[in-house]
Amino acid sequence: MKKLVLCLAGVVCLSLNGSAQPALTIYNQNFAVVRDTVPLDLKAGENDVSFAGTTAHLEPDSVILRDPAGKVNLQVLEQNYRNDPVSQPLLLSLFEGKTIDFLVRQTNKADETVHGKIIRSGYSRVGAATEPIIDVNGAIQFGLPGQPLFPSLGDDTILKPALNWKIASDAPAKLDAELAYVTSGMSWQADYNIVAPETSDLIDVVGWITMDNETGKTFTDARIKLMAGDVNKIQPREVAMDAVAATAMPMGGAMPVVTQKAFEDFHLYSLARPTTLHDGETKQVEFIHATGVKSEKVYVYDGALIDWNQIRYNPDYVRSNSEFGAQSNTKVAIMREFKNSEDNHLGMPLPKGRVRFYKQDGEQLEFTGENEIDHTPQDELVKIYTGNAFDLVGERTRTNFHIDGGNQWADESFSIKLRNHKKEPLEIRVVEHLYRWTNWEITEKSDAFTKTNAQEIEFRVPLKPGEEKTVTYKVHYSW
Repeated sequence: MKKLVLCLAGVVCLSLNGSAQPALTIYNQNFAVVRDTVPLDLKAGENDVSFAGTTAHLEPDSVILRDPAGKVNLQVLEQNYRNDPVSQPLLLSLFEGKTIDFLVRQTNKADETVHGKIIRSGYSRVGAATEPIIDVNGAIQFGLPGQPLFPSLGDDTILKPALNWKIASDAPAKLDAELAYVTSGMSWQADYNIVAPETSDLIDVVGWITMDNETGKTFTDARIKLMAGDVNKIQPREVAMDAVAATAMPMGGAMPVVTQKAFEDFHLYSLARPTTLHDGETKQVEFIHATGVKSEKVYVYDGALIDWNQIRYNPDYVRSNSEFGAQSNTKVAIMREFKNSEDNHLGMPLPKGRVRFYKQDGEQLEFTGENEIDHTPQDELVKIYTGNAFDLVGERTRTNFHIDGGNQWADESFSIKLRNHKKEPLEIRVVEHLYRWTNWEITEKSDAFTKTNAQEIEFRVPLKPGEEKTVTYKVHYSW
């Protein structure tokens, strides 16, 4: 049902009385697209229309007002966006240079009213506000002498942010126009909780969508979609561009909380039921609940302490400096891997987000680490670093380095000791970066290795409880 309300400035305002649901498409870049309904009752000629249902962070040049049915051609002659809702500092600025009454509260006697001339209101739309200056009976004071009592609201004030239009119509028309605009102050993100049992590699994955509304407007029973993918948007300042989303089918044949479909080169996800987002509210919706996901705990020793900037910007220094790459660490990293596939009870695009790991200890859950994952398509392998192993030690030592600059070659040798102080057998993956040059050859080795990329090799070393092993290799570079 349509409802007319009278604006302070005397312009006819149009609003909704709960007859239409707003629609939101939220991006994880601190903005959203809002679609709302504006009931119009136009007469022939020019019409002044005001809509006081926008956000406080609307981008005025993004506004689209149209007839979704395409039957009425709306000609917007002029549009004005007002975002100076009435407030005490604003009204003080409107009465600068004038004398108003101030109510002074008294503790042991009746309240009294004093007259004060507003010398400076202190109000500022940009920058920090300053302290008001008031002239009370010829004495200048900083700060208000009491509660200001304004004679009346100014003719040019508004109660809420509003869009004002001048719309031309060649004939009378009644319609529900669609209003769409971009607003900042709205974002969402994904978070994951992973629970691992004591003795099994099967894990449970629970994913949450967290939506934040700081737009200055409450959206009641809104139809909400989430856009996934890196959507390009010009930002007024540096903002992280992480527009992401995901979906899952709950267990037991229940209706999905979130559904997804491909949209252009992105993914568009819809919440199954209307949701109210209050201004200043953080709301969470579960979107993944997968059990029995096969995973693997992987131990990785990447012992070289390398300045990657030197490799990128100063290759001659890296190639010839005998000390480069000689430093090492002893930490063995713990990695968790699982396949994002339907066969593994997942198989949906996983959005970028924080992942928290919990391990079951009897009947209790203990927190064992957290990290972030990037956007992960279906059927890709998820690899997450969760911390360093307490009972595993690596020791990387360079045993020889020789360079022949005239003949343009170099030889380098390493010895890598691994110690397992745990009570069970395991495997450590030793990652070595062949950083000195792109043309290389392994001329000696104690163990088999795999070439993982153009300048990286990996040894997989099994260790018994309490065992120590040493991996050695020699690499020949030429340029």
